Amino acid sequence: MASTAVEACRWTVTALARYAPATISVLLQARDRLHCVAATGSWQVFSAVPPKTGIVGRVYASAESAVVPDVTTDPDYLPVRPDVTAEVCVPVLDPAGRPIGVLDLQWSGPVELGPWRETAERVAGRLGARITALGGPPAESRSEKLLRHAAALTAAPTEWDLMTAAIRAAREVSTLSAAVLLLAGGPGPGPEASTGDPVPRLGTPTDEPGELESRIRAELTEAGAPALHRMIARAHRHGSGYTLGEAGHPPAKEYRPLADAGVRTLVAVPVGPPDGGGALLVADERLLRPDPATVNLMELLAGQAWTCLDRLRTLARLREQADSDPLTGLRHTGPFGQRIARATPGRTALLAIDVDGFKTVNDTYGHQAGDRLLVELARALEAALRQGDELYRVGGDEFVAVIEVSRPDEAVRIAERLAEAARNTGRTISVGVALPAPNEPPDQTLRRADQALYAVKRRGRDGVHLAAA
Repeated sequence: MASTAVEACRWTVTALARYAPATISVLLQARDRLHCVAATGSWQVFSAVPPKTGIVGRVYASAESAVVPDVTTDPDYLPVRPDVTAEVCVPVLDPAGRPIGVLDLQWSGPVELGPWRETAERVAGRLGARITALGGPPAESRSEKLLRHAAALTAAPTEWDLMTAAIRAAREVSTLSAAVLLLAGGPGPGPEASTGDPVPRLGTPTDEPGELESRIRAELTEAGAPALHRMIARAHRHGSGYTLGEAGHPPAKEYRPLADAGVRTLVAVPVGPPDGGGALLVADERLLRPDPATVNLMELLAGQAWTCLDRLRTLARLREQADSDPLTGLRHTGPFGQRIARATPGRTALLAIDVDGFKTVNDTYGHQAGDRLLVELARALEAALRQGDELYRVGGDEFVAVIEVSRPDEAVRIAERLAEAARNTGRTISVGVALPAPNEPPDQTLRRADQALYAVKRRGRDGVHLAAA
């Protein structure tokens, strides 16, 4: 008589509970988890169980029943009630013998488990056949989808991964076919830049944009930053909005580029704060009627996406601050150690650099003058290096350049170029050059570069010396 899979599971649990003094539950597979769809009362119900977790996960994965006379001896047992002593768990199979869920019974008193296993398997067989006849286990609800996508957003390691996860989530949860993120970017050319406002930009597309989404992105790109700014401003000024998908009603002027792309149904929600956030646009070319629940879910998604994006940006800033010298902006000892650990014997040259007479500048003119000298010199040395060469500040007036070369004399030429760049600032430097020998530890290579630097100092400074191999 059940008209849905959930109803069939609930009636099954109710019928068994009349005869079995046990805690009873039915868990069905939904994507990569087992979800509890029916259960008798208990202290706790595990709503969603990861694959192969617990006795229920083991039974589902193996499609074999489990009879556990003493749950304290089974390492997979998930405690539902503190007084449970025994458990019988059987797979719910479809007519082809494939597991679609489990039927689980747990007792807290003496029980003869053999007959209950036989009964549970017979009931589970009939339940599996009925669920299959009704179209299979229930699909994920939209809130369950949002929860799953929220976990993916939280785990996204980069902004690109986050954008991709957010756009996919918007499409799947809303059931509309296209989604784009509009985000405020850094200052740039255009009318917004002159006012100091951030210039909006299109968020990174997914790796599989559909036809409508591609048209939307093309229209928005052609419309330019002012059009994006107006869409974002509208979302933040008026709040979330959606169309009713009715023909004959013209779109708001801000959304004209979307209509030109073929959009007939739209949900638009603000993302983040008005002064630096953006807007999430979810659209379809069909005439549909999104309900308020859909808009609420998109608002929740936009809030979660912005929280994750803000966290990624904060972590990036903290990482940059931790890796960079606050005075010169150069990377310092932490990343330098990681870089020289990847040095290639005979190919990676280390250039140890020391500013000649720096202590005299500090003692004579003060530390502020010394700081200005270091900043000016750092910029000059960076400009003299090639693309891909790296410069680190490893001490007060000590720098190290890490460069890739094909021959030792190439490293010497680059070191001489650095020395000339320093002279153009009115200062001089001493440079020691060393190339890693086979099986030589990186710190030993750096030590040889330092020794070559002091050889320059002993000769009168302002020069370059190559360490012996």
